Amino acid sequence: MPSTLPFFAPKEDKTILGFPRNPRKGDGMSRRERALQRAQELKEAVQDYLAVKDSIPRGMAPAQREQYARQKAKILALFGGTEEDWNDYRWQLRHRVSDVEALLKIVNLEEDEIQAVREVEKKFRWAVSPYYLALIDDTQRYDPIKLQAIPTKAELCTGGQADPMGEAYTNPAGSITRRYPDRVIINVTNQCAMYCRHCQRRRNIGSQDLHTERKVLEESIAYIRANPEIRDVLITGGDALMLSDRTLDWLLGELTAIPTVDYVRLGTRVLVTMPQRITPELIQVLKKYPPLFINTQFNHPKEVTPEAKAACDKLVNAGIPLGNQAVLLNGINNDKYVMRLLNQELLKLRVRPYYIFHAKDVVGTKHFNTSIDDGIEIMEYLRGYTSGMAIPTYILNAPGGYGKTPIGPQYLISRGKRSIKIRTWEGRVFDYPNEPTVDLKDILKA
Repeated sequence: MPSTLPFFAPKEDKTILGFPRNPRKGDGMSRRERALQRAQELKEAVQDYLAVKDSIPRGMAPAQREQYARQKAKILALFGGTEEDWNDYRWQLRHRVSDVEALLKIVNLEEDEIQAVREVEKKFRWAVSPYYLALIDDTQRYDPIKLQAIPTKAELCTGGQADPMGEAYTNPAGSITRRYPDRVIINVTNQCAMYCRHCQRRRNIGSQDLHTERKVLEESIAYIRANPEIRDVLITGGDALMLSDRTLDWLLGELTAIPTVDYVRLGTRVLVTMPQRITPELIQVLKKYPPLFINTQFNHPKEVTPEAKAACDKLVNAGIPLGNQAVLLNGINNDKYVMRLLNQELLKLRVRPYYIFHAKDVVGTKHFNTSIDDGIEIMEYLRGYTSGMAIPTYILNAPGGYGKTPIGPQYLISRGKRSIKIRTWEGRVFDYPNEPTVDLKDILKA
C-alpha cells in the first residue's frame, strides 16, 4: 500500500446534496429526482470496493472451506486423531506443531523458508495449533495465515525493542501493568494457543508455558482492593483463556467480589487460533460474572470461519459482549479493502470492531510495521463508506507506557470565533456554527 493519503479538492459547498440551498421554483428537478441522482452518486462510491471484495480470501468462502477440510484430514491422519479429538481443545494444545519435521508433513515450504524456520527457532519460540495450521493455503507463499504463524527470515533483522511499552516500569505490584487512572492489566500466563509472529510480548514467551503463580495473582488482587479508584480490570497474558476453568472461576470470583471493580475484561485470541476452547463448561464459569467483556484479535477475513462463529455465538448467547482489536500488519491487512471486509465480516459474528492497533516497535517483528499513513488511509475509507459499527479506532501506543493515542483523518479544518470549517467523508467543505454554550438554567429563567 502506498504511504500517501487521498487528496480531495476542498471546495466550499453552498448546496444541499449538490443542489442550491434555496432553489427557485421551476428549476426542473423534483425532490425525488434529486434523491435518485444522489443515490446514484453513492452507489458509484462503493463500486471500487465491490470490484475487489470477492477476490479477498474469506474464511467462509467455499474454496477456503474445501482447503481447510483437506488440511484438517491431513493433520488428523498424521497424529492419529478423530473428529472428537479435533474438537477437543486439550488435544489441540497437546498437538501444537513446533518443529520443522512435523510442519513439513502438513505444509509445503520452499527450501529457503525451511532454512528460515530452522534459524529463527534458535532465537524465538514458535508453535501453531492444528486448527490454525489447517487454515493455511500453502500454495500461496504470502498467505496471511501463514505469515502470522510460521517464522520467516525477516525476524532475524536487527532493530526493535524488547519492551517498547515499558511494561517493566509500569508494574506496581504482582503481575499488574498500570498505565491509566482507573484501570489495570493482570498478566496471568505466557501461554497461547499459537505464538503469533507479530507478538508484542514475545519477550515473555520463553522456552516453556508458565502460568503466573497464585501468590503473585493474590498480590495483584490485593493491590486492586487497596486502590478503590480501579474500576476496570483486564486479564491477559499470553492468553487469558489458557488458564483452567477452575483458575478462571477463582480469579473472576475474587475480582468481582471487590466492590469498587465495575467489570472485568478478558484478552484472548483463542476465538481465532483455537475456537475449540470455548466449551460449555467454560461458558458456565464465565456467565457467573457479569458484566464480563472479551476482546479478541482477528486480523484478516480468512480467520472468520464457521468454527470461529460457533465460538463467538456461544459467548454472545451467554451475554458476553465481544470486541476486536486488530493489529495493522504489513502484507496482511494494511489495505483499505481488506480491513473493510474484515470489519463487516466480524459484525456478522456479533464481534464489534474496537481498535486497530498500530504495530509496535518490537524486536523480531519490524517487518510487520507499516507507516502511520497506511492506517490513516484505511480510516479515511471506512468513515462514510461503511456502517459506523464497522469503524474501529486507530490507535498508536505512546512510547514508554504512556498509553493509547487515537490517530485518524482530520475533519475539522479550521476554527473561527463563532464557526468552524469541516470536511465531510466525501471531501465536501462546510462552515458550521459554533456559538458559545449558554447555561440551560439561564435560558429557562429568561
